[in-house]
Amino acid sequence: MVKKLHYYPQLVVGSVMKDVRLLDHEFDFAELLRTFSLENKAAGGIASFTGQVRPDGDVSMLELSHYEPLTLPGMDALADQACGRFDLDGVLVLHRIGRMAPGDPIVLVAAASAHRRGALQAVDYLMDHLKSAAWFWKRELREDGWHWIEPRTQDYTDRSRWE
Repeated sequence: MVKKLHYYPQLVVGSVMKDVRLLDHEFDFAELLRTFSLENKAAGGIASFTGQVRPDGDVSMLELSHYEPLTLPGMDALADQACGRFDLDGVLVLHRIGRMAPGDPIVLVAAASAHRRGALQAVDYLMDHLKSAAWFWKRELREDGWHWIEPRTQDYTDRSRWE
């Protein structure tokens, strides 16, 4: 069972099932996707993306912090934007905070739609915004100490495709 730190309970907005969560512990993405699929049986396609901590160089830990009054409401608004932009049956946006080791899952986004294109584009849209315009601060622990991580130029370029 997935414990919930902060979340908006699964809501049906119009005919869209929306599940937005912020967690401070590891999650089982396979189980979450299985549940999401069962909740969206009428969808013709489900797309998802799971991001995990990269074992780059000597990184031993990633830490994500956030500003609580903005993070979850911002994630929820982003999910609403995706629902309004793409013809979705369901959307799942889950992001972790706290300390994580290489290989640990950080983020899971999934979208269900009548057709594959809407689901694929919605996942891409959500990730492009979470990577470059979200309410998180990242830092990595390396052999020589903590280093703040900023979005890459490519992250901003990817997000600008949607403007």
